[in-house]
Amino acid sequence: MKTGKRWAISLLVLLFVRPSLSLQQNAESPAPHSQPNQVLTGEVRGTQNKTYFEVPFTVLDGTHRISVDFHYTGSEQRSVLDLGIADPQRFRGSSGGNKSHFTISETDATPSYLPGAIPSGQWHLLIAVPNIRPASVAHYRAEIRFNAHEEEVAFAPQPLIAGKRWYRGDLHMHTAHSDGSCPSQSGREVPCPLFLTVQTAASRGLDFIAITDHNTTSQNNDMRELQPYFDRTLLIPGREMTTFYGHFNVFGVTQFMDWRVTKGGLDLNAVLRDALSKGGIASVNHGEAPGGEDCMGCRWEPAPSADMGLFSAIEVINGGEIMFSSAKLWDAQLAEGHRLAAIGGSDSHNATAQPGPPGSIGWPTTVVEAGELSVPAILNAIRSGRTFIDLTASRDKVLDFEADAGAQPVSMGGTLHAVGNATIHVHVHTTSAKGSLVHLLIDGKESDNIAAMPVDANDSTVTASLPVSDAARHWLRVEVRDSAGTLQMTSSPLYINFPE
Repeated sequence: MKTGKRWAISLLVLLFVRPSLSLQQNAESPAPHSQPNQVLTGEVRGTQNKTYFEVPFTVLDGTHRISVDFHYTGSEQRSVLDLGIADPQRFRGSSGGNKSHFTISETDATPSYLPGAIPSGQWHLLIAVPNIRPASVAHYRAEIRFNAHEEEVAFAPQPLIAGKRWYRGDLHMHTAHSDGSCPSQSGREVPCPLFLTVQTAASRGLDFIAITDHNTTSQNNDMRELQPYFDRTLLIPGREMTTFYGHFNVFGVTQFMDWRVTKGGLDLNAVLRDALSKGGIASVNHGEAPGGEDCMGCRWEPAPSADMGLFSAIEVINGGEIMFSSAKLWDAQLAEGHRLAAIGGSDSHNATAQPGPPGSIGWPTTVVEAGELSVPAILNAIRSGRTFIDLTASRDKVLDFEADAGAQPVSMGGTLHAVGNATIHVHVHTTSAKGSLVHLLIDGKESDNIAAMPVDANDSTVTASLPVSDAARHWLRVEVRDSAGTLQMTSSPLYINFPE
């Protein structure tokens, strides 16, 4: 076989194969469920039984993902066409007859296929014909999509659960793909397989998790393999961008992103804008953690030019080695006028750790109200501020609230407009918090006018009236504490007189 023609096709096979190419390629990423960029069609006849052939297609510069949907006729007559693919230099995989869809990118690929760089040039579908009867004709159609958005942001092609409700998850954890470790079979501390993290999360009833290994995308390949099996636990693409001036998570992006922020070099705002342009969101991690040599880069200390408006959330509660709060940093950013949802993360580094803090998967739990269990819906819920943090990692606690100033009420995450000397009526709803106390905070502090409100039922609504003497910007948030004052739940804000 000649070096320059690694994937040669025999003249005899070409005489029997009559593919036609409908080229619709463009350099832009298609929208979800978009039309294919290229369509390859052809027919296979009985004389081709037990042969192989290749169908070429062109990949342009700037392509970082290829997705293929392959279908053919004649299965009722026992016709079988098996599928594979090769790039201009090498074989990239073969799934035989067990997959009609696959995707390949720089960072992840459908099992049977190899992730890696996507070179431009002529690629080939590799089609085998294990069986076709002498008089049969099978027609095939291969739809090729480049940079498919739906595969960029998620590993599940469809929502795992339909319907609006509160979904529970953990948005910060580490595996063998960075510094996660756990005991081996013989008790040695070893890099902890990602499978154990997902299995533990599923066993604890979590609806979604984000694997956020440091600065890497290698975990995406494992997650794409595991998602079909864990069809009740949504796996959200994520990574922890570990800079010298603080850590932050990016969710919903599978492509490589440079994290190496330095003075006079890569700018933090450029990184955040890159995440947003790719459909992702970002959240500050453990912002009030120790810094310096105690935890290098852990404390949030970005340059003054950092645009906090490019973040969607702050990790208000971090599990870590001790469960701690970054509420002071959060309130300071809210005071600057930034809209930042409350999320939490276990920061688990050991998937086998026993339930309960510190650092155990699900402690704390981020709970979001979403229209379905899908990556876009969960990210949209965070953007909209429909979140609260459950520090008890329960499976049933709910915290939500709304407020009005004599007109239409506004829910947590929304904006209420109130003129000076208005009275704001706040209604806090909780589930499974009987015996706890509801604390209402305005601008990060409890009001002297409102005492803690006892929760006297498992399904409870408590109401408070709050005078506002000006038309300035304020924010409300709610904390639920037990009788000893231990924090159980904390809500995202409701914004008063913030610009839309």
